[in-house]
Amino acid sequence: MLNWDEPLTPQVPRAPEPVAATAVEPTATPIAPEVPRQQARADSVAEPAAMPTSAKPINPEDKRVVNGLADINQLAPFKYPWAWEYFLNANKNHWTPLDINMTQDVHDYQHKLTLEERHVYENVLSYLTTSDIMAMRNIGLAVMEKMSAPELQIYQARQVYEEAMHTWTYQHCIETIGLDQGEIYNRYRVVPEIYHKIQMCNRRLDSVLRPDIDLNDRDELENFVLAYTFFAGVFEGTWFYNGFSPIFALQRRGLMKGSAEQLQYIMRDEVLHASFGIRVCNQIINEEKLKLDPKVIQQMWEEAEAAEAQYARFLLPDPILGYSAEDHIAQFRFIANRRANKLHHEIPFPGAENALPWLDEQANLKKEKNFFETRVTEYQTGGALNWD
Repeated sequence: MLNWDEPLTPQVPRAPEPVAATAVEPTATPIAPEVPRQQARADSVAEPAAMPTSAKPINPEDKRVVNGLADINQLAPFKYPWAWEYFLNANKNHWTPLDINMTQDVHDYQHKLTLEERHVYENVLSYLTTSDIMAMRNIGLAVMEKMSAPELQIYQARQVYEEAMHTWTYQHCIETIGLDQGEIYNRYRVVPEIYHKIQMCNRRLDSVLRPDIDLNDRDELENFVLAYTFFAGVFEGTWFYNGFSPIFALQRRGLMKGSAEQLQYIMRDEVLHASFGIRVCNQIINEEKLKLDPKVIQQMWEEAEAAEAQYARFLLPDPILGYSAEDHIAQFRFIANRRANKLHHEIPFPGAENALPWLDEQANLKKEKNFFETRVTEYQTGGALNWD
């Protein structure tokens, strides 16, 4: 039987205790007259503290992304049915890091990777594990509570779970390979190129993670949308999407295939996160009739590109086979243009070309694998994702 105080403690069945036979003394206590069961129950139930109001079901047109006045507890009818579809699709990519065989990765790391490739592998994990914790805090603490339509919150609750799952995945890879967890996790605080990116995120997060924020104030609302745009378009949509590619480059050569497969599952989640966030930002701008300053937007993309370039040159001071810092930076610009287009921004890096044409193919790859070796990294219902 489950112990509700200690649910993780294994329960040992106990033998029933013997019941001692006792003599029953006759009683002289008078027996009260039996009260009908329904009457007794009615007498013991108190009246509700507050009676419900006579209210009509909500009109979905009364819902808004933020600052809405409709009942946040009434899910349907939907105003944003697309948000519910995101939630349903997210649940089709259900997995855990324990589903993927990492045995070959341990051998590859110890016997096949060069020092330069180990440097890449370790620092990608160091950056990603800190980043996913920040992504979890952003959605769970700074964004979700400001949504005033429950269908939006429900997908974002799933997103919080997925960010926690991603953090577990990186920890599982670090632990399985046998890396020094304290040293790897601390790198973001001592490596300037990683620290700089994390601090850019912290500034955005701190600006909206305040108890006194009021989204009825136009300046506050504009800053909130800019912060959400940064996390959806830059952080998850570009830095994350581009950030997996060094590991995928190793996988294309038959190395660290388990780690890369873990990242393929994560990439599917992150693309939905970025796409959802971009759609929410566009919806707020339309509903609230906001006009973001194009110069501020361009500055955001340029600062993100400068930070990514520094990170790429730290990660790859010399090219590894099939991948270089210049490839990484060029691909950032190309993906940034795609995300900016979806956000209806001016293209920040005109003329940027697709330096890694295999990256989308890597994510959309339909695999045929031995069932007992690994799971197939496809949505259960089939159907390709729209990576734009």
